[in-house]
Parts: sequence; C-alpha cells; structure tokens
Amino acid sequence: MTEVLIRRVADAVPIPTYAHPADAGADLVSTVDVTLAPGERRLVPTGIEIALPEGFAAFIHPRSGLALRHGLSVVNTPGTIDAGYRGEVKVLLVNHDQHEAVRIERGDRIAQLVVQRVEHARFVEVDTLPESVRGAGGYGSSGGHASIEATTEGSS
Repeated sequence: MTEVLIRRVADAVPIPTYAHPADAGADLVSTVDVTLAPGERRLVPTGIEIALPEGFAAFIHPRSGLALRHGLSVVNTPGTIDAGYRGEVKVLLVNHDQHEAVRIERGDRIAQLVVQRVEHARFVEVDTLPESVRGAGGYGSSGGHASIEATTEGSS
C-alpha cells in the first residue's frame, strides 16, 4: 500500500475514502455549494492537498452514478495530479445534461481519486519506426459497432 500525505485546507472535510475494499478510486467531496446549468463547467475545490511519492501520480475520474443520473463529468478526464504538485485538489466538473441544472452541495461526493505508479520515458528520436501489425491505423481502424458498419457499407 502506498502512503499519500494529506492536509485539510477546509474545515470538516473528510479525507478521500474508498467505498469498498477493492475499489480503485477514493471519493473526493465538494467544499462548496454550486449549481451547474446545462453545459456549464466549474472548478470545484475539495478542501485537501496531497503529497504523492515520486514515481506516482493521481488521476481524477468522474463518478459513474453522477454521470448516468445527471450527466455530470470531469472536463479533462482524467485530471492529472503530478507528484510535485502541492496545491489544493480541485475538480473541473461539467454538466452534460442539455436540459437540467445539477446542484452540488458541500460534502457531496463529486469525483474519484485514483493513485497510480507512473514511469518516465526516455524519448529517442529515430528516422523510421519499427513495423507493427496495426501500423498507422488510427481512429476506428480496429472496427467498432457491427450495426453502424453494416449501415455505412450499404449506403452510397
């Protein structure tokens, strides 16, 4: 288990906790009341600062239930917190619902924090890259939804 140092910067804010023992993400809560209109985004404070060990990063992911029920997500999913960052953890939320506002109250769980080991890469410039089975195939090159492909193949 990795130890992450944490400091509360807002009164009565819980530290991130895992809802279940095998969960990957620990819940982050809002320290403010905020209403997001349809399509609106807002940077929401969580009231905590963390110090990650070198070689680790934390990633902010949306909560699936909020996404399903309210269209609430994280704009830059996942948000990245580098090991050297020492400021308050904030979540950039967006309301994707086209008709309804989303109300968040202080203490509401708004996102999940996933702590992971990360590697640094050494980038080596070359004139050509080695061949691979996939090659330069990009977006959609590995297939997709059979019904969509059948529809587009039959149209002219």
